Amino acid sequence: MADGISSFWGPVTSTIECCEMNYAYSSYIAEFYNTISNVPGILLALIGLVNALRQRFEKRFSILHISNMILAIGSMLYHATLQHVQQQSDETPMVWEILLYMYILYSPDWHYRSTMPTFLFLYGAAFAAVHAFLRFGIGFKVHYVILCLLCIPRMYKYYIHTEDTAAKRIAKWYVATILVGSVCWFCDRVFCKTISQWPVNPQGHALWHVFMSFNSYCANTFLMFCRAQQRGWNPKVKYFLGVLPYVKIEKPKTQ
Repeated sequence: MADGISSFWGPVTSTIECCEMNYAYSSYIAEFYNTISNVPGILLALIGLVNALRQRFEKRFSILHISNMILAIGSMLYHATLQHVQQQSDETPMVWEILLYMYILYSPDWHYRSTMPTFLFLYGAAFAAVHAFLRFGIGFKVHYVILCLLCIPRMYKYYIHTEDTAAKRIAKWYVATILVGSVCWFCDRVFCKTISQWPVNPQGHALWHVFMSFNSYCANTFLMFCRAQQRGWNPKVKYFLGVLPYVKIEKPKTQ
């Protein structure tokens, strides 16, 4: 929500602003809550990365957790500055990340192993190059939603073929967090004028960041469980500090 203040980063050049007063707490942070709300995403991605490396999961999962981390950092830069270049550092990793999810979801049954990663890499590189010069606006959102929708059938297939109750619970948390987070995002965008008149701003976009941090972690954990099942690694869902789920595997000695 622009308020006419030109502070450390200069005038706002991003195409999107959220329902939060600019530079309310610091001359260096345009949207304070939308910036710090990305910290859980970084921490959860770091926990997932450590687990993936410690148990020697396939490199694709380490890259996936790192991409979550990069996305959260890009989002922090964007909301802290509200500059167009930093907006791209948020939006471009979003597309790269969803392309990586598509690879992880579909690659086990893809017979031509080299073609799929090559196509996705070239697609991601082409998008980044074009996005560096063009402002897509609503076109970016439509493009991203289409990519997300392409993942849903495969994710559902994994869910119905998973019999483990704990793993299914993680998948349900994945759905719940994205639904609740989407409601927060929608209200922040559509009802900003009304919300701005409230004594306290609920910071819907910041809540979106928090819910999506857990959403990404749940998605990664569920996919790690499914992949471990495919590889015959006897996966089990354990809980860090009795709360945060993670996958524990037992690889055969031959692996």
